[in-house]
Amino acid sequence: MNRYSSLPPFPEALSRLDELAVDLWWSWHAEARMIFRRLDYALWRATAHNPVRMLSVIPREKIDAAAADPEFVKRYDRAIAGLDAARSGRKSWWANHLSQYNGQSIAYFSAEFALHQSLPIYAGGLGVLAGDHCKEASDLGVPLIGVGFMYPQGYFHQHVSAEGWQEESYERLSWADVAIEPALTPEGKPCVTAVPLGDRSVLVAVWQVRMGSVKLYLLDTDLEENAPWDRELSARLYGGDRETRIQQEIILGIGGVRALKALDCDPTVFHLNEGHAAFVVLQRIRDLIEQGSTFDAALEQIRQSTVFTTHTPVPAGHDTFPFALVETHLAGCWGTLGPNRPRFLALGSYDNGGGQQFNMTALALRSAAEVNAVSRLHGEVTRDMWAPMWPGVAPKARPVTHVTNGVHVPTWIASDLADLFARHLGRDWLDRHDDPALWEGVHGIPDEELWTVREALRRYLFTFIRERARQRWTIEHVATPRIVAAGTLLDSESLTIGFARRFAGYKRSELIFHNPERLARILNAAERSVQIIFAGKAHPADDIGKHHLQRVYKRALDPLFGGRVAFVDDYDLHVAHFLVQGCDVWLNNPRKPLEASGTSGMKAAINGVPHLSIGDGWWAEGFTGENGWVIDGGKTGDDYDAVDAADADALYRLLEEEVVPAFYDRDKSGVPHRWLRTVKEAIRTVTPRFSARRMVKEYVERMYVPALARRLQMKS
Repeated sequence: MNRYSSLPPFPEALSRLDELAVDLWWSWHAEARMIFRRLDYALWRATAHNPVRMLSVIPREKIDAAAADPEFVKRYDRAIAGLDAARSGRKSWWANHLSQYNGQSIAYFSAEFALHQSLPIYAGGLGVLAGDHCKEASDLGVPLIGVGFMYPQGYFHQHVSAEGWQEESYERLSWADVAIEPALTPEGKPCVTAVPLGDRSVLVAVWQVRMGSVKLYLLDTDLEENAPWDRELSARLYGGDRETRIQQEIILGIGGVRALKALDCDPTVFHLNEGHAAFVVLQRIRDLIEQGSTFDAALEQIRQSTVFTTHTPVPAGHDTFPFALVETHLAGCWGTLGPNRPRFLALGSYDNGGGQQFNMTALALRSAAEVNAVSRLHGEVTRDMWAPMWPGVAPKARPVTHVTNGVHVPTWIASDLADLFARHLGRDWLDRHDDPALWEGVHGIPDEELWTVREALRRYLFTFIRERARQRWTIEHVATPRIVAAGTLLDSESLTIGFARRFAGYKRSELIFHNPERLARILNAAERSVQIIFAGKAHPADDIGKHHLQRVYKRALDPLFGGRVAFVDDYDLHVAHFLVQGCDVWLNNPRKPLEASGTSGMKAAINGVPHLSIGDGWWAEGFTGENGWVIDGGKTGDDYDAVDAADADALYRLLEEEVVPAFYDRDKSGVPHRWLRTVKEAIRTVTPRFSARRMVKEYVERMYVPALARRLQMKS
């Protein structure tokens, strides 16, 4: 696919520039990013850091000039060499430690993947985790193949009305402007596969995204041959009703397996990232039965080669469907599995309080030998939540372990901090960033240098916020109150708290406003002011979440807080980078134990932004007593009003007595040494332990390798 064929060819010295642009490997490698920045920095910014779009509009004389610059060509050659090395994986961690499994692969199924803001096929944490998992697998040389959806309309853009109500709009992706290509069959033809759905067959096109050594295949039903309603099945992420949802999950699971077969991929292990993909099991059982296997033998073979990760500690968050709905939409899927249809349906049968229904998580739990939650506490919650699956089995013996989430450090670390680490920890620090011993060197970084970087990152954040507000004012002509709410009155020198996540009831976004007068005194304290930046979206169908968002937005307009509360709209990966790098404190106060893990606080902490959080999710095992703060009001139980009041009081006390005094306790040069001790501890303790490198290595060693070994033994 030559998307630039109508334009003059690239100079010989830069002949693979388009290849570099379309491989998202560039997005987490500084030297590769610098290639595009140096070509035309203004255009780089104007195209939202999207080199595919940039190369389609850049004046060709700029490329010719770059090709004539020996220094630029040297940088380009190094970037291309790095890309080739990443794709080959010959010197990778996997090649050095697990060469006996060369030729094997792991298929990683997820309903969403967050890779870059130019490809908006993600909604939130699940997608960010999947994207970070794929990127780290590429860095380590893990033979991972991603499978997901290509949503032509992506996830929605968020607009907040003058009344603070979230409004959604969808923008159709321009295929020519994103880093995707048609996936080709071994015969060199675009891959299209058919998926039985009810009494009809739906055609599914397959697209490919490159990430170094990892390929991601995305399924798309928007083909002319399909009926209009079927073309819409993959249009939007998490759109539509339960009937749409089950059809999407059939496309993902059954269509994903069929697509891999059409592409001549034969994964040894299948990793289901949440229950959305559990229909993978049905197609795999059917394939084995067609090869002569019995149902029991097929199920056992599939179980031994399946890994399942659950992310949801809330019963209502697990997809369930009436059996009649499942039977209707699976009508054409059974094939030779037909006589065993009741046995398959029984794999998903579960009553989580609303009667027996077909539960996608139950199907995955019964079909996977390796099951994990995403934090230690979430593991405990999951074993209790699904206890009826294992009657008579003691909690610790229930077959659910945990692999705590991590974040992809090269993606999320600020470039200013990366340069600081290179100077003090060694130029190879990124290659060794999961080694705790490396991070002992953080203590040797002069406070003055670290503080200079932290202040610069805060300034970048406020420059971004003000420029964004300026665009709203000049392009969208929004009213003055919305410009105020966007953060134009914030002070770039004040202690800045960040709160950015999906708006849902259990996240308790309004907890900090529990006592408005007390909060106002904290925010408006003379010479020790504090400010709060909120960002995040509510699910389009979640009116309760939208009401929470609206109330927070109205707080940003309340004169009581003196312009020290802001709401940054249309939260995405681009906005997230500025927030997790530029805030001073990261606030998280979910209702315990409903936060499975959470990763935004990890991203903040590796950038020197200490976590201020309820002891839930990852923070329950990440808090050391010196690397941030735990909010603990000392109350638990179902009296939510009492719990909220106690937690809010604990939050205020931490701000008043610990957080604010430490931040503003400065020496004669204006350096807050006490504060920087906490900053250094956050970086030192969080970066190696909660990195995606540690996480993916753990998946490989504890989940993938045992499954690989079992599958290969069964084949022998």
